[in-house]
Amino acid sequence: MQYRKLGKTGASISAIGLGCMGMSFAYGNGQEFDNNEAESLSTLELALELGINLLDTADMYGKGANEILLSKLLATKRDKVFLATKFGFRFNDDNSTWFDGSPKYLKQACEASLKRLGIDVIDLYYAHRISDTVPVEEMVGAMAELVKEGKVRYLGLSEASADSLKRAYSVHPIAALQSEYSLFSRDVEGDILHTARELGVSLVAYSPLGRGMSTGTLTDTNQLAEGDFRRNMPRFQGTNFEQNLETVNALNAFAINKGISTAQLSLAWLLAQGDDIIPIPGTKRRKYLTENAGAADVMLTSEDLTAIDNILRSHQVAGNRYHDAGMKLVNR
Repeated sequence: MQYRKLGKTGASISAIGLGCMGMSFAYGNGQEFDNNEAESLSTLELALELGINLLDTADMYGKGANEILLSKLLATKRDKVFLATKFGFRFNDDNSTWFDGSPKYLKQACEASLKRLGIDVIDLYYAHRISDTVPVEEMVGAMAELVKEGKVRYLGLSEASADSLKRAYSVHPIAALQSEYSLFSRDVEGDILHTARELGVSLVAYSPLGRGMSTGTLTDTNQLAEGDFRRNMPRFQGTNFEQNLETVNALNAFAINKGISTAQLSLAWLLAQGDDIIPIPGTKRRKYLTENAGAADVMLTSEDLTAIDNILRSHQVAGNRYHDAGMKLVNR
């Protein structure tokens, strides 16, 4: 595994991290997650063996279940893990969510995460979104107090606009901005990525495989489990999905010629965008983890990158990455 520096912190992070959400949330139902716990734990153990030290979770994943799952690894392997978690999303009675960035809540959320994880300090603590009611300066000011108290080492934001990132950084250094970034989602390119680079903030790319779209393994939405939230996402519906498959097929053909998988091509492309980009593909299975980790060794030439850009220019991505309510919370 190769390593990259996290922002200006000096912390050494695996060039490819592991997103743990799918082990407990979004891509199935409760019973499936319970049945897969052994494989999930084996996948976490293998990640460390492969040199992956960045594990990414959030308090909302499985309503705390994902943090509890990780605690079973952290109990004996804490020194090998750079642990990132997030706060902010709260559940209503109907399981819908809302974002709470208030100082009072974030401090409660941090204490709860520490308890579930069974650790004394969180390496990287993200605000899961930017609040529309609490000024970002107030939220980050309260997060900075957690650093002073020794409960958090570094601060991060998720899905923040360039302006919000600047305002946050004026209060306390931000180590990482976690936003969706992939061959299918490139809206961070431009002001957001430029501002992050000006400030020395790493871009942690979540859903770097387009939520499975750019793996080349999903050819029919009927493959998705009943509880899989992608069934309700615009890019995975109807003609949008059919159009996006055309892009996937073109990328897959290119990857085959390179002797790599489409997933590895997708991750290698992200890594080639700059040393400040750290993708965190999610998986709960060892076979996919090994494949993803192998992307760190894939070197794309300038000709390869040009060819990939030509493929993307000739195929239009169809559908938003979230429904309307979700889109209101991104790049804010």
